Amino acid sequence: MMLRARGAAGALLRLAGATAGVQSGGAPQLARAAFTRGFLDLHKMANKEAIEKEKARLKDEMSRGYFADISEIRKNHGKIATASKVIIPEVDAMKFPDLAVESPYGGALHLPLVVPAPQDDDVEAGDGVIPDASLVCLSFRASSQKMAESWSSPFLDAFSADKNIHVYEVSFIDSWLLSSGPVRRAFLKVMRKSNNPRRHVVYAFGDHYDFRKKLQIINFLTGYIYLVDREGRIRWQGFGSATEEELSSLTASASILLDEK
Repeated sequence: MMLRARGAAGALLRLAGATAGVQSGGAPQLARAAFTRGFLDLHKMANKEAIEKEKARLKDEMSRGYFADISEIRKNHGKIATASKVIIPEVDAMKFPDLAVESPYGGALHLPLVVPAPQDDDVEAGDGVIPDASLVCLSFRASSQKMAESWSSPFLDAFSADKNIHVYEVSFIDSWLLSSGPVRRAFLKVMRKSNNPRRHVVYAFGDHYDFRKKLQIINFLTGYIYLVDREGRIRWQGFGSATEEELSSLTASASILLDEK
């Protein structure tokens, strides 16, 4: 983008010089100076917007820290909000934000997996299977992986006979070193894997600030659980470790999604 902008600026400067050359005295220099000043002002405006956006992000990130997260977890045991009691109606359900993930087996996909539009019937999503319901479990720290498993294991057991139910356990890796190409590939080779074809242990690398903002994720020490339908909509959500009551509500909601297909 910057190279194209510089190229355009150079071309316009040459045009300005050529046009002004027919005039006398310092006109070419004045035309060049006027254009350069306008271009630099535009560049500064773009930079200013980026700087303001980054300042807002830093303020947001610094408003909470590890100790604030720890304090909250100790108070509510990871239950930072109340889990859904019943399935979220379609009209009220928000879309699960796009998320690129990678598998230790070398594959890559984008969540959520959704039914292709009619004109895209020949397009496959992920491994070619579009689940009727997906349980997406998010872990931002190792401490919350056990929380995710407290949901995924009973959920898969409850639907052991249904191949259209899948689980995606997503671990976020925000380290720039681990996110770099060669290190990332080596990292994936030694990470935990799943032998269950309906349980996918995957990893999301890099910065996910915008993704977290869309889901209003603040505390990194708890688990975030989402039941997503075939259209990519969040139809149920929970937090922390599962309780029997919450698992009952989750499985009931997933059963409704299976009946909706």
